[in-house]
Amino acid sequence: MSAAVDFLARLCGRAAPALPPAARAIAAADRRGAGSYPDPGPDRLVAECLAWLERAQDASSSADGGVARHYSAISGWAPSYPETTGYIVPTLLACAERTGRQDLVDRARRMLDWLVAIQFPEGAFQGGAAPRLPVVFNTGQIVLGLAAGACNLGGYRDSLHRAADWLVSVQDADGCWRRHASPFALAGEKTYDTHVAWGLIEAERILSGRGYGEAALANIRWALTRQQANGWFADCCLTDPRRPLTHTLGYALRGVVEGYRFSGEAGLLAAARRTADGLVSALRPDGWLPGRLDARWRAAADWVCLTGSSQVAHCWLQLYQITGAKRYRDAAQRANRWVRRTVLLDGPAEQRGGVKGSFPFDGGYGRFEFLNWAVKFTIDANLLEQQLETRQGTSSGQF
Repeated sequence: MSAAVDFLARLCGRAAPALPPAARAIAAADRRGAGSYPDPGPDRLVAECLAWLERAQDASSSADGGVARHYSAISGWAPSYPETTGYIVPTLLACAERTGRQDLVDRARRMLDWLVAIQFPEGAFQGGAAPRLPVVFNTGQIVLGLAAGACNLGGYRDSLHRAADWLVSVQDADGCWRRHASPFALAGEKTYDTHVAWGLIEAERILSGRGYGEAALANIRWALTRQQANGWFADCCLTDPRRPLTHTLGYALRGVVEGYRFSGEAGLLAAARRTADGLVSALRPDGWLPGRLDARWRAAADWVCLTGSSQVAHCWLQLYQITGAKRYRDAAQRANRWVRRTVLLDGPAEQRGGVKGSFPFDGGYGRFEFLNWAVKFTIDANLLEQQLETRQGTSSGQF
């Protein structure tokens, strides 16, 4: 089995390893339902998840300043993962701003220094620990971190410039990225590359006048040619375009939302709302969102992709901010509450505050793993919920 095929098998749950007792116990508890765990609320959840990210940086098996890709209940801590380390940086800096913790700033700087050290001469970044190949999607995610670093820490502008220039240079005339695809996804066009476009939008805000914003909007407009009337996106999954993950749908939606926030184009807001409304229609009253959805927004999995639930919740909250439509706020709060009730708040340090790939633990995404990006997006969604509640006078906003 090749490294890429093995990665996809693990990520999407097709591997069947022998389980240690602890993994079996977590999966069994999960099968009893999310109600097995109490809702700690956003403040406690953010604090525990943030502490898990700190441990993931310190425990990375490659010990390079990056954040371990995951903790596996089978094999332990993984090496640092460039892509997700990149977009964890803005989350750490947001937490540092809210708490005044200089140590979080120092951690973000260590992450960025590692990323700069592994950047290819042409400006691109690799798609994983190995093979070391330049990849568009991963570069776009690291651009988010470099932009946050350039804005908040000083420095990193040259690295940001080279990465953004490379993304523009390998983009096709219609706005799609077809070259330098990830070796860890099926071949073909990807509408979730709007999340790469968002990286270019952030680069434009730091280094304006270089065409990054126009390139970003070109990609988003291309992606909208693949959006159906009901908001569902074609070609929007790592492994199964007919039944995309909420994770990759969340990527696509976030890119469109950020495109609207940057440009003010009414058509982008309308497109974002179509997708957001479709996702609302798939959400159960208790906050359970299927991990995969078909083209009619029907459940195509009996498990939850927790990463996707948190990403979508964050987008719903952004749309509530923009439109005032309470259905988005209510849906986000239900989804956030559901995810919070899946997080372990006691037990071994490598599990406490970690967010699983799937709920239940043996579901079809990131099986038996606590994923660093699941933790990152869960923090983001709960931070935004905190901010909205604070403005309404219903939360301390502390963690």
